[in-house]
This record gives sequence, structure tokens and C-alpha cells, in this order.
Amino acid sequence: MSSEAIFPPLDGWEPTRDTLHWYAQAVGVVPRAHAPFHPRWWHISLKLQPDGPATDPMPLPAGGTFWLALDLRRHQVVLDTSHGDRRIFGMQAGLTASALGERLLGALAELGLSAEYQRAKFANDEPRAYDPAMAERFLGVLTHVERIFQRHRSGLPGEVGPVQLWPHGFDMSFEWFGTRLVEHLEGGQVQRSPAQLNLGFSPGETSHPEPYFYSNPWPFEADRLLGQPLPPGARWFTGSWQGSLLPYRALAGDPQAEEKLLAYARAVYQIAAPTLSANS
Repeated sequence: MSSEAIFPPLDGWEPTRDTLHWYAQAVGVVPRAHAPFHPRWWHISLKLQPDGPATDPMPLPAGGTFWLALDLRRHQVVLDTSHGDRRIFGMQAGLTASALGERLLGALAELGLSAEYQRAKFANDEPRAYDPAMAERFLGVLTHVERIFQRHRSGLPGEVGPVQLWPHGFDMSFEWFGTRLVEHLEGGQVQRSPAQLNLGFSPGETSHPEPYFYSNPWPFEADRLLGQPLPPGARWFTGSWQGSLLPYRALAGDPQAEEKLLAYARAVYQIAAPTLSANS
């Protein structure tokens, strides 16, 4: 398979990206309300399936489960239950995020589900543009990104989280956990959490509109990291967040794209891991 098929250009896809992001946020309020809580918030993420990102199964009041998916092959948001019920919401109809979200929550109510949903997360009344070819291209990119992330993930020692797609940022990532414990404030309380390093792919956002890969240590010790060289094309980033960045365009169409992405991930790990160790 050519690298062009793995990482094709994404020029001009921003309207479809924004639609998918808003629709993902509408889907994402559901696991926030109904999925079993995970202390690392993994319950609110989506997992990539062959046809697109989907929630984990969630319990129904009368027994059984339900789940939601963004089907990027058939271009539908789908609500399925383990009893065989299915509701479909087309993504090519120009529905606003607010309209889609309310239709989803109405369908959940018919299944006996209710909650204080965080409607603000999908509150947007702009008509949504959607290009099916761009959505399918994005699905192909996500599929290969996840495969490469899994390849890197499988070679890491210690505790590693799953590869997940986050509705709020619309980025795909996973986390490696160091042995160092870090004190931080959360909900007004002092917590101790393991230091960590992520590896992710963003389709673009406000601080960096073009798609990019990232790998960010936490905590970020600038004095130990910023002087360290990264592979060609990658750089340290200290703008709206702190970490490292590799532009997607640096790999698009490159026959060595997969190996260059892995080299970037491994380089940041080798540099950052010592700062995240209890013995650092």
C-alpha cells in the first residue's frame, strides 16, 4: 500500500472536519451521562471501529445495552441497542449540531434514558457542511494512525492506556504512564497522579489549524526538554499547550511516512521518559 493511501492530503476538508467535530460532541454527551465512570475519564471517549468512531456499550434501564457510532462509510450517526433497535440520523442533511443532539437525546428518552445532559457542548445552530468523500478519506487516515499508534504502544514498558478518540478535541491519542507521582489540584483537592506521555493525532484546531501529530510529556520540564533535538520536521511547541508537534503535511505522500512517524514517537519517548521516572 502506498503512503499516499495511508496519509493522503486533507486540503480543503475543514468544513467536513468541523461538522464531524460538532456531531462527535453531540454523541459525547451521552457517555458522560450514562457510561460507567472511569477515574481517567476513558468512559467519555470513542473507540475506532471499522466504519468509524463509536462509544462503548452503555446500560439500558430495562436491561441490555446501547451504543452510538459515527458511521463514516454510510454517513450516519447510528444509535443501536443489544435488542436490535436502531435509529439513524443522516450526516448529509445539514443538521445543526443542536438539532442533531436534541434528536439523539429524544431517541434516548424513547428508550427510557434521561439525565442532566451537558447540552452546551453541542450548542451550535450553524447549518453543517459534509463531504462524504472527505469523511471517508478521514476514516482511512484514522485507521492507519491507530494501527501505527498500536505498533508503537505495543513496544512500551509499563502501563499504557488504550487508543481513544476524544469528542471535545476530536483528536486520537493514547497515554504511557511513568513511575513518578505528581501532585496537582483537581476539583479543589490535591491529587497525586502518575506522570505521563501521550501520542496523538489532531485534525487541526484553533492553536494549530492544520492537522498534526503530537507527543506531550506531563509534567513538561522545559529546561530538560527544549534543548533536545527532534527528528526532521518535528519541533517543540510551547504555545497554548506544551509538548512536541509533527505536522501532518510533513508525512503526507511520503513513502517512509509510517517509519518517520514511529521515529518521532520513539525519539520523544526516549527524551521524555527519564523525566517521568520516579528515579529522575
